[in-house]
This record gives sequence, structure tokens and C-alpha cells, in this order.
Amino acid sequence: MALIHWNFFSQALGISTGANVILPQEAVEGGKKLPVLYLLHGLSDDYTIWQRRTAIERYADPLGLAVVMPAVNRSFYTNMAHGARYWDFVSEELPRLAHAFFPLSDRRADTFVAGLSMGGYGAFKMALSHPERFAAAASLSGAVDMASRAHSTDGMEPEWRKELEDTFGSLETMPGSDNDLMHLIDKLAMRKRQPMLYQWCGTEDFLIQDNKNFYKRAKQRGVHIDYSTGPGGHTWDKWDEQIANVLAWLPLKKRA
Repeated sequence: MALIHWNFFSQALGISTGANVILPQEAVEGGKKLPVLYLLHGLSDDYTIWQRRTAIERYADPLGLAVVMPAVNRSFYTNMAHGARYWDFVSEELPRLAHAFFPLSDRRADTFVAGLSMGGYGAFKMALSHPERFAAAASLSGAVDMASRAHSTDGMEPEWRKELEDTFGSLETMPGSDNDLMHLIDKLAMRKRQPMLYQWCGTEDFLIQDNKNFYKRAKQRGVHIDYSTGPGGHTWDKWDEQIANVLAWLPLKKRA
């Protein structure tokens, strides 16, 4: 595998930013266009975290899979009300630049997204918003019901409320918006072409009820999700285990 520390200027963000990119070296030398996984970090992490805390390189190596791990700070993969346009960056500019710099396939069948916690929210947001682009998406311990969390202000710390308002704007109008995954799953249910979805959360994770609620909503709408839970909290040992499961689940063997 080749590891590339990719630094570039983002027009969407107005700053220089970075991503780590894993490329299967033999596939690159063979002149092949590679399937790609956009792998998203959580709220308090950065674009180096997946490599520092998991064996993602070792898992991806035998699969011939490129992995792109961008930096989005604490943006929730959103065009922030008071901040930068991270949704435009991650959903539009990043894929465009990645395809310009690296030998990535532009086929939907070869394009995947996954993430943990805030990144699980981002992964589902990308796939549900653009099912025509992504063949599969995975959320691990995802913050998949942020609209309900943001709208319920009882007992919310003032600093956290301010951060959410700076990110999403009015919390009262977030339910039913394009930042609400429940709303997006409703919209997806009406589309014929849907991505494969993988959802996992530990039974001791503080986000377990949010994950149960999201899965219940998807099931009610007739959207299939490969959903599972198991012992564990919001911890890297579980995410390392699960990202290996996600890579085994991806439909890579079905590529032409």
C-alpha cells in the first residue's frame, strides 16, 4: 500500500486543508481505476485518526481499495451557519479533486462512504443525499438522530447548544431539513435506486437509542439496512473490529 499525505487548497473552505489517502500500489502500477472508500472521522478527531487507531491499511490492502480520509474539524459535514461550507467541500469538491489527483473509478458501483460517530452521520448524509453516487454506506456508532438531539434542549449545556447553533443554525427548524437523517431516509424510501446501508452501534454506547430510532424509521419506510448491535461502547476497539467487517461487506467482488 502507498500512503499519501495530501495537502491542497480548498475553494469551498477558503483554506489549505488535508487528507490521508491509501492506494493499493500493485493496482496503481497496473494502470487500474480503483474503487474508493471515503472514510470519515468523528467530532473530536482528524484525518489521521483512522490510521492511528485501526488497521485500515492492512484491511484494505488485499481488496485493491483506495481509501480517502479527509479533515472536516467539528463541522458535522455541514455548510455551517457560522463557519465554512464543509458539506460543499466533502460532497462536491473533495471527490472532484480526488478523481483529478488519483486513479479512482468514477462508477457508482465502485464508490463507498463510511464513518464513525459524527462521521457515521456524515456517511449516511452523503449516501442518502446522493444515492446516485454511492453504492454503499456504513455508519459505526453514528450520530444518526441529530435533529432530535438538537431539537431537545432540556438539560443541554449552553456551550453545546451554541456549537450546534453555529453549525446547523436554528435548532427548531432542523427536523425535516436536509441535515435531518430521518427526513433523508423518508426521501430515500421514495427512490428506486438505493445504496446498501450498514449500521452498527454498541449496546453500551450513549448513541444506541438514536441508532435504534433510525433503524426503526428505515424499517417502517421499507428501506433495508444491515443493522446489528453488540456489547461495547463508543470505543476504538469496536470500530477497528467493525471497519474490517464493513470492508468484507462492501460489494467489491461484484465489480466488473
